[in-house]
Amino acid sequence: MQVDFYHLTVTPLDRALPQIAEKVVASGNRLLIVAAGEAQRVALDRLLWGYTPDSFLPHAQAGTGDDSAQPILIAGEVAAANGAQHVALVDGAWRDEALEFERAFHFFDEESIDAARVAWRTLQGREGVERRYWKQNDVGRWEKVA
Repeated sequence: MQVDFYHLTVTPLDRALPQIAEKVVASGNRLLIVAAGEAQRVALDRLLWGYTPDSFLPHAQAGTGDDSAQPILIAGEVAAANGAQHVALVDGAWRDEALEFERAFHFFDEESIDAARVAWRTLQGREGVERRYWKQNDVGRWEKVA
């Protein structure tokens, strides 16, 4: 199980998340995106419809249709009704339920850095968990720091 910590310092979530989502879907996998707040879930839904003019990421919000058919599902809790094995935690809050997936992407910014540090330490030494920490350099490229 791999947990990727993404420290958003230059690129905001609305630019970083679609890049990860594209890669997950292109690899033939499904993604669950988790955000506790309804306003953030609505904003993510709008974002994925047209974050670039030539893009399309097939997705839906949980409970608005056939969740099991969605390559990307946006939900308020960690429950992969779409059968996803990849989960993106996008509201800065770590959830241990993410450890049930093959891969977790934990996005956080300066406001939630303390909670991310606690999650990082909590996962240290856990059997079967590989942690990776990604930070952006001055030009916005992701660099693996740990």
